[in-house]
Amino acid sequence: QVQFVESGGGLVEPGGSLRLSCAASGFGFSSSTMRWFRQGPGKERELVAWISRNGDVADYADSVKGRFSISRDDAKNTLYLQMGSLKPEDTAVYYCNALPARAWGQGTPVTVSV
Repeated sequence: QVQFVESGGGLVEPGGSLRLSCAASGFGFSSSTMRWFRQGPGKERELVAWISRNGDVADYADSVKGRFSISRDDAKNTLYLQMGSLKPEDTAVYYCNALPARAWGQGTPVTVSV
């Protein structure tokens, strides 16, 4: 019953911005720490950012710190990732999940290229 539906990805030029969304259902979203992950070509899935329940605390991987911002709207059971100053190395499929992890969604692909 748990579902994560990621959206908002696409093709963007270096230096550009994208806003990713994750519609979550089937569990207590507002009570859960939420996380964004990404998986680049030929790489393992890695943690990008997380945000505590109620949005009190957030943190980021060093590679994205200062460029990405995670947020949540508990009324809509939706998680967001605002990405700015995008770099080619940000190219990956982006996934959301809770802590602890549930079933993975399909992710949304982000390609940063000229």
